[in-house]
Amino acid sequence: MSEQTPELYQKRIHIHPRSVKGRFRNLKTGILALAYIVFFLLPWLRWDRPNAPDQAVLYDLPGRHFYIFGLTIQVQDIFWLAGVLIIFAILLFFVTGLAGRVWCGYFCFQTLWTDLYMMVEQWIQGDRPARMRLDKSSWNREKLMKRGGTYAAWLFIAFWSGLTFTMYWVDAPTLVVDFLLGRAPYAAYFTTLFLTTTTFVMAGLAREQVCTYMCPYARFQSAMFDHDTLIISYDPKRGEGTKGRAKLGKGLKTYEERQKAGVGDCIDCGYCVQVCPVGIDIRDGLQYQCISCALCIDACDIIMDNQKWPRGLISYTSEHALQGHKTTLLKPKTFGYGVILTAATGLLIWSIVTRSPYTGTVEQIRQPLYTQMSDGSIRNTYEIKLNNKLTAPMTVGIRIQGLPGAVLDMDGMDHIDLAPQQRIKLLARVQIPPIQEDHEGKEDHEEKEDHEGKNDRDEVTFIIEALAGTTAEPIRREVPFYVPEGD
Repeated sequence: MSEQTPELYQKRIHIHPRSVKGRFRNLKTGILALAYIVFFLLPWLRWDRPNAPDQAVLYDLPGRHFYIFGLTIQVQDIFWLAGVLIIFAILLFFVTGLAGRVWCGYFCFQTLWTDLYMMVEQWIQGDRPARMRLDKSSWNREKLMKRGGTYAAWLFIAFWSGLTFTMYWVDAPTLVVDFLLGRAPYAAYFTTLFLTTTTFVMAGLAREQVCTYMCPYARFQSAMFDHDTLIISYDPKRGEGTKGRAKLGKGLKTYEERQKAGVGDCIDCGYCVQVCPVGIDIRDGLQYQCISCALCIDACDIIMDNQKWPRGLISYTSEHALQGHKTTLLKPKTFGYGVILTAATGLLIWSIVTRSPYTGTVEQIRQPLYTQMSDGSIRNTYEIKLNNKLTAPMTVGIRIQGLPGAVLDMDGMDHIDLAPQQRIKLLARVQIPPIQEDHEGKEDHEEKEDHEGKNDRDEVTFIIEALAGTTAEPIRREVPFYVPEGD
């Protein structure tokens, strides 16, 4: 007798979700419509810029600028991205601790695109019974037309999604024309093709497999749950009664008859299972596959309304509430998440609002540290880097202070006109007259040792200030000024 080889992977059971109407389905549809309106139309929204494409949201990698309406983010502002990611992470913990996996059920990209794909499938192939019959039927003209039409629609949605994502990195109208004429950059074709493929596979073919097996959030979500977290749950006491659930039948049709017989309110219709996009039975308790879409609540409420029984057999509740205890949402953990989230958001907003419209750095050129002129005067040389962060021109002035008798020489460029978002490097020379050998009036110098020996050091402050085009606090950069030892 041969031994049977065990299966290493569970065979996939194809899911045919059934359509449902209700408040949570309406909420999901509203969020879906809003998300697609923003995603697909935002690249086409225009925003006047004199030095860049007139696109409201544009991530210009070659120019190293991110444009978000009137905000320009440069490379040195990348810490804002870290701040946004931290805020999103804290928000995820905060919301999950309160209401479970609402992100998965309403806002996740996988959920949004899968939901749209299922709507298209239902529109072309029909509702659950029709799709199941189509699956079991042989390949004929009807099946080829419906399946082919479904895949064609999915492919178009995937392609337009991939192309729209690419539009965020290149001017949208220009990209579409160049893409269709075959003269777009290679990266645009690769990105669009890659996203078209992944969208079609993930939202059209894999679907619930992504949430069940690929998404890590499903695995560690329980670490953020507690007994007061709002979850979608079936009320077993009400649904099962003392003798379990039972279908409608003779002597079990009215509420009073079922109460007298000891059976629960669940009529075992299976509607809650049929509408579930991941194919679980919520009556089996909380499961990691559940994405908290709440469609099972709508399904159960419809049945309860038809029977004229109270709603709530399946509802948003907590483990404490199911056990008859009070649900406490405002706990120290929740309060802590809220404080951190508020502080991080406020800090990010403050950083953006108070950002400087320009930057300036000053570095000494240390080869050589100083130059002693023929008349005995001492010169140090510096490199100044200016960056106009605005999308409009501006004028800055540069002066020095803190070193008596010092003269700034910039070859007549102490007033600089900067074009929008221009970066420039300038050479500046600071020169002091010969130091007199007057020991009573001589200044004390801090000694600094380097590869050439010991040298005395003073400090000079460069002041970079906006003269036209914007208003901001002057930038002050204090740098060393070296003179020979003993002078």
